[in-house]
Amino acid sequence: MSNKKKIALVVGASRGIGKSIALKLASSGFDIWLTYQSNHKAAQETKKEVDGLGVSCQLFAFDVSDYKATEGSLGKICDETPPDVLVYNAGIARDNLMVWMTKDEWNKVIDTNLNGFYNIMHVVLFAMLREKRGRIIVISSTSGQIGQAGQVNYSASKAGLIGAAKALAREVGKKNILVNVVAPGVIETEMTQDLPKDKIMPLIPLARFGKAEDVSSIVNFLCTEENMYIHGQVIGVNGGLAI
Repeated sequence: MSNKKKIALVVGASRGIGKSIALKLASSGFDIWLTYQSNHKAAQETKKEVDGLGVSCQLFAFDVSDYKATEGSLGKICDETPPDVLVYNAGIARDNLMVWMTKDEWNKVIDTNLNGFYNIMHVVLFAMLREKRGRIIVISSTSGQIGQAGQVNYSASKAGLIGAAKALAREVGKKNILVNVVAPGVIETEMTQDLPKDKIMPLIPLARFGKAEDVSSIVNFLCTEENMYIHGQVIGVNGGLAI
């Protein structure tokens, strides 16, 4: 990409995969706009690490499922200075068998993982279209590709993101905006630390859980490679869990 300073908006980046993505893009020279919901300590620690890489990091704390809060936090700054890269990584899980799943468990996951994507795009997309440039990376999940028992709500939200991203890619490709999906499998983060490794590991041909860096390296490639003809695609980072 050109020598002009680039901005990457990473949604949901205070910890785990999002933090790794923010640090990787910062190491590639992007200034980072980092959003998070409420973990101020983790966000400040990530900001310190990003700043240490010689780029700037602005923090935005809000609930991505709240449309007004999203618009209030990002609307003005994105309209004035559209980000060059948008990574949508916001996501929560409320696992339960469908027969026992509460309405609240369903709604919270859909509101954050899927409706949050609408809220972010509604704030950012027009300005990106006006500039006729940009790259959008949506972080989905293997669960959105093949489904997972106990995760009907999560799988539905992540499958919805894949459909949304593919449709968006058809809409904005002619405006020089590339849209792709990265679908991680089982990645070693706080979100997966309580999973039964002994039962899951035999299902993974590479015989290991992924690391956050396995995901962030792919995102970085999609955001920085100049010779880019990948558009509207889903790239699985799952060690062969889904083939």
